[in-house]
Amino acid sequence: MNHSFWQSKKVFITGHTGFNGSWLCLWLRRLGAEIHGYSDKLPTSPSMYRLCGLEQDIAWTRGDIRDGGRLTEALRIVKPDIIFHLAAQPLLGRSYEDPLTTFAVNTVGTAALLDAVRVTGSDHPVRAVVLATSDHCYANRESKMGCREYDAIGGQDPFSASKACAELVVSAYRRSFFEGGSGMPAVATVQAGSIIGGGDWAEGRIVPGCVRAAMLGHAPVLQSPETVRPWQHVLEPLAGYLELAERLFGKGGASYAEAWNFGPREEDAKADSWLAGAFCSALGIQTSACTGAAAQEAENIGSRKVTAVLRLDSTKAQYRLGWRPCWKADEAVNRTAEWYLQWMKGMPMRDVSAAQIADYEAAAGNNSKEHELAGEGADSMLAFTEESKSGGV
Repeated sequence: MNHSFWQSKKVFITGHTGFNGSWLCLWLRRLGAEIHGYSDKLPTSPSMYRLCGLEQDIAWTRGDIRDGGRLTEALRIVKPDIIFHLAAQPLLGRSYEDPLTTFAVNTVGTAALLDAVRVTGSDHPVRAVVLATSDHCYANRESKMGCREYDAIGGQDPFSASKACAELVVSAYRRSFFEGGSGMPAVATVQAGSIIGGGDWAEGRIVPGCVRAAMLGHAPVLQSPETVRPWQHVLEPLAGYLELAERLFGKGGASYAEAWNFGPREEDAKADSWLAGAFCSALGIQTSACTGAAAQEAENIGSRKVTAVLRLDSTKAQYRLGWRPCWKADEAVNRTAEWYLQWMKGMPMRDVSAAQIADYEAAAGNNSKEHELAGEGADSMLAFTEESKSGGV
């Protein structure tokens, strides 16, 4: 990541008030970028965005992601260099309760943003667009081999299918409107692993569920304790998004305008019960109480099929972008627990979050140096390139 690159860059972020968006705003502010957010509201209470005082720092256009006219107006005013699209209906459980809204927000919302980019392109062309979909967008084979970018997309539930549809929308706009000419934006999609970190209060997720249970003095309940997911700290994929945006913006950015996975090491794909137990232990809760809860099933799941295994292969990002996961699953859990413990003590959460970003940058820098000293890169890159040719990346 090139810190000087981001100085005074105009960055437009949809969904900037959410969990991922708040962390991205903090990081970009640290890098010196000029940020403009687009969101209809604070999605949760408490809200990391508010706890970190970002309402006082960042210009905010309030609007629905499905409102193409509002998006077009905002882009004409802001004239951004780079766009990060994070706005979404991100919850699997909610997609069963309200599938129509899920498809509208995740699929139509993506189309609305890209159409605003298309319409405003003659006035002020955006250089780079990074759109977050989901690791659930793949037609998951549930095998030990993680999903790769050239695998078929699919979706056995409304959330997953809405993200697969978003991938199709991006592909259609890219091929129809953003290829073959100078001044065209370089548009890429990103798929991250199962993200944890401080500041998440979304309903139905394990970490905020454990925090609420701890504060109420009872054990958390898991919907699918044996499901295996690729757990990683929120800063891991965000580092990848920032690196990708730099590549898209630069000369030859069109060669990066495709799909990118950002997931953890293979050994960091672990069961939900492991995450709940490790996180409760890091919070100082009796592990036995949490382990007992891990076997409980949530009520009224009905006939909903739960993916048993989800893994994500990030080989492409490692060898083409130089991105590599930095914090292992244990470290990600400890950093997440540390954030919530500081919040419970009433500490200034902007400072706590900024310190974690600084620690991550230092660790990532050391990680890169270790790989360089080990001589990794050229041979693996050549092998990956040959495999990619046969796989259709």
